[in-house]
This record gives sequence, C-alpha cells and structure tokens, in this order.
Amino acid sequence: MRRHFVVPPVNPDQFVISERRVWGAAIAIATLLCAGCGAKQETAAEEAANAPRVAVVRVARHDMSSQLEIASEFEPFQEINVYAKVSGYIRKLNIDWGTHVSKGQVLAALEIPELQQQLTLDEAGVRRSEQGVSQAQQELERAKSTYTVAHLTYTRLANVQKTRPELVAQQEIDVAQGKDQEASAGVSGAQDALAASQQQLEESKAAMEKDRAMFAYSQITAPFDGVVTEMDAFTGSLLPAGTSSNKGDEALCKLSQNDLLRLVIPVPERAVPDVHDGETVVVNVSGLNQKFDGRIVRFSDQIDPQTRTMHTEVNVPNPKFVLVPGMYATVELPLHTVHNVLAVPVQAVQASGEDHGTVLVVNSTNRIENRDVTLGLQGARDVEVVSGLQEGDRVVFGEQAQFKAGELVNPTVVTPSNAS
Repeated sequence: MRRHFVVPPVNPDQFVISERRVWGAAIAIATLLCAGCGAKQETAAEEAANAPRVAVVRVARHDMSSQLEIASEFEPFQEINVYAKVSGYIRKLNIDWGTHVSKGQVLAALEIPELQQQLTLDEAGVRRSEQGVSQAQQELERAKSTYTVAHLTYTRLANVQKTRPELVAQQEIDVAQGKDQEASAGVSGAQDALAASQQQLEESKAAMEKDRAMFAYSQITAPFDGVVTEMDAFTGSLLPAGTSSNKGDEALCKLSQNDLLRLVIPVPERAVPDVHDGETVVVNVSGLNQKFDGRIVRFSDQIDPQTRTMHTEVNVPNPKFVLVPGMYATVELPLHTVHNVLAVPVQAVQASGEDHGTVLVVNSTNRIENRDVTLGLQGARDVEVVSGLQEGDRVVFGEQAQFKAGELVNPTVVTPSNAS
C-alpha cells in the first residue's frame, strides 16, 4: 500500500528571513573574532611599550692585549751632591735654584790664596831643579874632558912602554893609569849627579802639576747636563774639601739630570717572562693627563724573595722638561696579545670561574636568554669569548640582576665608551 505525502507549498518570504538570520550570525561571529585579534594586538603593543629599556652591545671581533699597570714615581736619571775638592770661600756664584747647566759649565769659583802661594813655590822649585840639571850637565862635560885627557896620556905612555921600555919609567905609567881611572870615576859620578838632578826636576814638576790640578778645582764645574734642584751654599760661604766620608760636609748644590727620567717598577713574578729589554711601554701621567713612551732598559734578572718581584727600570725621555721628578705615573706593561677574536666588555660578563661565565643575550624577539660562555684573554675593558656567542649577538651591558630569562625588553645598542 502506498502512502502519499503532501508537501506544503514553500513561502518565499520565509526563505529570505532564514537567509538573513544565517548572514547575521556569521557577521556577529566575525565581529567577535576581529575584536579578539584586536585585543591581542593591543595587549602585545602595550606590553612592548612597557618593556624595560636595556643597554646592549654587539659582539665584535678585534685585537686584544692584556697588560699590567704598575704605579711608580719618576726619579732623575742621575742625581748628585756637588762638593768642593779643595776648601775655599765662594768668590763667585753662577747658579741658583732651578738653573739649567751644561756639562763643564762653571758653577762657582773659590778663593784659595794659600794654594796660589803654593803654586808660586812650586814654580820656583822647578826653576831651581832646572838649574841643578844644567850644572850637573856642565860637571859631566868637564868630567868627560878630564877623562879624555887622562885616558889619552895613559894610552900613549903604555904604547911607548911596549915599544921602547927604556924611555918611560914604570912610575909614570902607574901615575897615568891612576889618573885615567880617577877621571873615569869622575864621569860616572857626574852622570849619577845629572840623573839625580833630572829626577829632582821631575819631582818638582810633578808637585807643581799636582798643585795646579788642585787649584783647577777652585772652579767647580758641572759633571753633566742637569738642573740645580737644591742650593746649599752661597757667595762668601766656606766650602770644606769634600774628600772625607763625613756626611756632614756641606755641598754647594744638588744637581739632577732631568732630561731623561727613570721609573723603577716591581714586576710581579707572573709577569717576569713578558719583560724584554728594549721593549716600548706606555707611561700614563695622571697629573698631566698625558701619556708618554718609555723603554725598558734594565732589570735585575732576579726575583726578590721578600716581595716576589723583579727590579725593573724604564727610561722616559724628557727633552722639554714637562715631567718633574717626584710625579706619579702608571706603567702599562703589555703581557699577551691575540688578534681578530670575539670580545665583549667586561661589564657584560658574570664570571663563574677562571675561564667561564654567563651573559644575557637579547634574541630576535627582544627577549632575554641566559648563555654560558667560555672566556679567554681578559684586558682592561674587554674579555675574549672563546665559545657561546656569535659575532653580532646583542648582550646586556651593565647591571644584569634586574633581568630574567624570557623577559621582554626594549634594547638600545650602545658603545662601552658612552654607556652609563
């Protein structure tokens, strides 16, 4: 048996109403979705705007060198007290505090009248000795003449006796021989007298030259180019002879060679292998806010067992006398150098061991990441990064305790020189 269903007729108005309801619901849903996306975008933008600002530096490659800074005090290259060789009164003074003098320049002239009188006596003694030599030479000439006559007489008589013995008595021969020997002895005596006179002349000349040399010390001269840094006597003062070991002897002045200064630095034991003779070092004088070039010129080559340091000297040229002895300076002693290595500022690293540390890296989404790094050479400002970072990475510079991993930040790239 078949059943028949009768479909009621469709009303067009009802269809239109249903379609409108579907589109309305769709539009409402879309509106709600867009509102949710907008809210999320607004939240992200607000979060980024409120993110804390952080100073970052980029990891870069450059040459690095470690150095040791040792403070010291400038000393004159050489400094002496100028004493008088002979005692006398200062007749003329050519120097005062701060006078620059040259080697050989007369600093002061002494008045020594007794030494001048001694020179007069010495000159008279030399003339007397010269006259004695002249007389001895004349005596020698007479003795030689006497010997010549006596010797010829004896020789002739001796020859006659050999050929005609009956013509010459033996007594005459004996007398002639005696006179010959006596004349010969006279010549020897005259020669000895001449030698003694010549020796006396040499002694007289030596005494005169000695007193002349001593009198030359009445002119006190500078032994080297320098500066008078202290005056101890003035015109009319009596300067004692500075030949004794008495430290109380009064000096004329103190003379310092300041065109070349020296720095004595105690190099620690660990840095001794890096000290080389003739090496140039940088000398920083904070009082002048200037740097000068120095050169290592000498070292003891032995470690002091008390301080575990090695005596090392650095010479610093001072041709314009800009530097003054007594100024403090810091010697920057280079120890080790590496080239083209990754490095970050020391303030960006939290050391956790001798060659390990951590840094805070700002990633591409501006969020903080903790990185373990292996460290190498450490200089005054930077430290070498052996592993853990790549060139161009941004690392937090300065205070790091206020940031944590995953935190959103607002980075600002700075350079260590202008970071605060």
